[in-house]
Order: sequence, then C-alpha cells, then structure tokens
Amino acid sequence: MATAFIFPGQGSQAVGMGKALAEAFPVARAVFDEVDAALSQKLSTLMWEGPGEELTLTANAQPALMAVSLAAIRVLEAEAGLSLKNDAAFVAGHSLGEYSALAAAGTFSISDAARLLRIRGDAMQKAVPAGEGAMAALLGVELDQARAIAADAAEGQVCQAANDNGGGQVVLSGTKAAVERAIALAGERGVRRAMLLPVSAPFHCALMQPAAEAMQAALAEVSMQAPVVPVMANVGAAPLSDPTAIRASLVAQVTGTVRWRECVEAMAAAGVTQFYEVGSGKVLAGLVKRIAAGTTAASIGTPDDIAAYKAQKG
Repeated sequence: MATAFIFPGQGSQAVGMGKALAEAFPVARAVFDEVDAALSQKLSTLMWEGPGEELTLTANAQPALMAVSLAAIRVLEAEAGLSLKNDAAFVAGHSLGEYSALAAAGTFSISDAARLLRIRGDAMQKAVPAGEGAMAALLGVELDQARAIAADAAEGQVCQAANDNGGGQVVLSGTKAAVERAIALAGERGVRRAMLLPVSAPFHCALMQPAAEAMQAALAEVSMQAPVVPVMANVGAAPLSDPTAIRASLVAQVTGTVRWRECVEAMAAAGVTQFYEVGSGKVLAGLVKRIAAGTTAASIGTPDDIAAYKAQKG
C-alpha cells in the first residue's frame, strides 16, 4: 500500500494555524522560529494573532503555509517515526505547496524555502498592477472545455487555465476583462457555476512572466539536493528527482497550469492508495477523494491529527 504526502497551497491559510502544534511540540516551535529568523519578521505572531487580511497577503501566506506544513512534518518525524524516504512513494504540493513538498523531502532547507516563497509572493504581487488581472473558478467543467472557453474569451488578451483542481473545478487566470468574458461564456455554455475569486493577482498565467524571471534568478542562488522521494511536479504531472529539472519546473510553474488532477491521477496509477495532506486545512484531501476513487485521504495539521496518525501506524 503506497503512500503520498501532499502539501496545501494558497487559500488554506487561517489565523491560528500551527499554534497548537507549536505549543505542544518543541520541534514544531523550532520550525516557526527558523522561518521568523529567515524572514527577519515575526511571521508566527501574524499567523497566530492576525489580522487575517495581512496573513492573506501572498508574500505572507506563502511562507506561512510552508511553515505549518514543515512543522507538522517535523512532528511526524519526531513523534511518529515518519521517514519520507522509507514511508512515501511521492510528495506533491499545490502551487506554493510544491516548495513545502521539496523542503520536506530535503531539496531545500526550511530557511531557503521561506526566503524563496517570500520572493515568489512579492514578485507575483508586483508582476501585474492591482486591478488589471483576475482569476475565476469554473465548476462543473473539464479542462478541455475550460481551455476552449479561455481561448475564445482572450480576444488578444491573456486568459488561461491556471489550476486543474479535479472534480470538475478549473480556475482561469488572466487580464480582468478577458476573465470576465470567460465567466459570461461559461454561463452560455452550460458550466454549472463561474465566479471571480478574491485574489490579489492573476497567478499561473503569462502575465506572471516577470515573477518567473525573478524566481529563475532566486533559484539559481539556492543550494538544492535531490529529494529523498520523487516530487510529482505541478507543470509536468510527472515525478522529478533531479535538482536541475526541479529548478526549471519551479520556474515554469509560475506561468504554467497547476495540473493537480493529473498529479493525483498519476500517483494513484503508480499504486498510491493513501494520501496525507500535511499542513493547514483539508482542501487537497477533499480534492483527492473526488479525483481518485478507491484511495483514502486524511489531513494532518493539529496535535489530534498527529495522534490519529500514530494510532493508525500502531
């Protein structure tokens, strides 16, 4: 029975996340201290006390979500004897979660992951002036139909599939007017629901090219090791272990589609039957259940979740 550990992306943040882990386990507290030091910011205070609107800023949310995921991994290693090398067939993460997956698998240090995600968040925010881009979720649609809607809505502007989340959910990203046209087209073409998302920038589309260039420069400066277990990469929906290929994939990810549905399908096809979402929230576990019938998915982000994992592993 093969297992994969998966790591959440933006949208899973919540004030208070990780606090119970830090209070219960010194190894978790050490992760939050390391991230605070790497960023020269008391990010942990913002995570635990808010305000929520400041935590949601992408430059804060990205390293904060990674911190919670890595704190939970360190507790699993210390308290439940987890060894990703021995216990996992794959790791994977949704967008910024790919950095969490790589840090968990030893490709980056936690400090480097925090600094990279701060650069990534800042660069993604600055790539497009406020109000010029947008993202929309289409529900009750498959990727091919969503791509056709995006292509027809573009009219010379940018409109692309940003996330193929599975379960009939595809997110589009691009120029605000083009995304608004796509919402109207989706309604005409029988898509169950189409709605603008409350995001600060149009992630995972060609408008993010300046951010991709910033990440290429930042990643070139960082020491990267081969992960102890293959990472199922967002843009290729294929496993990677070579640091050079991982670096290129992370750059491509900034402007490319997060192929989450295909990542989960590929892991299931390779024999994974148990998925553990590590970090804040339960979004990915819910998506897995809709994508891969016959698999199980559980979330691990609190001391109670750690205890349940330990009990299961006996």
